[in-house]
Amino acid sequence: MMDLDLNPWLIRMSQGDEHAFQVVYESTRVHAYRLIGYLAPDKQDIGDIMSEVYFELYRSLHKYDSEQNFAPWFNGLIVRQVRSWKRKGWRLYRIAEKLRSNTSKSSGNAAELRLMALSDRLDLLPILQTLSLKFKEVVVLRYYQDCSLEEIAELLKIPLGTVKSRHHHALKHLRRRLDQKGLRKEGDGFVY
Repeated sequence: MMDLDLNPWLIRMSQGDEHAFQVVYESTRVHAYRLIGYLAPDKQDIGDIMSEVYFELYRSLHKYDSEQNFAPWFNGLIVRQVRSWKRKGWRLYRIAEKLRSNTSKSSGNAAELRLMALSDRLDLLPILQTLSLKFKEVVVLRYYQDCSLEEIAELLKIPLGTVKSRHHHALKHLRRRLDQKGLRKEGDGFVY
């Protein structure tokens, strides 16, 4: 996400340094835009949500512990802002781009491997849109951001068991929908 250590810039930014804000913004904007793009209720809202994210970053910077990694804290801030946007009455969240995955981090689980292979197929996008926000967050963070289940639990501030349950139910829902659409064949490795 970022090519340089942002801690000195974050300190300067908290002291009102506008140049420091620009450095932090330029270092994080592509990452923020992509993550919001996956979680945003509507593509037209991405710019507004980006503004909310950076406004909240400035406002809550005093809560950031410089001893911890900035990226997970920032991801949590983004997820909370997207949730907040939805609570304001916007449409259900949907994923508008293909899920990307890093096969080098795959766990070997047949269901996960099959989901990663299917992520490149456009047939999966309408099915992903049927997931509830809580399931969609786990799927996006797991397969787009390559977060471990433990990292997702920390980021969403929910128990690990809840993350595992949501992950399981999301995969189960995806499997059922694929079966209904006839996109899954018996014995294709997408069995849980």
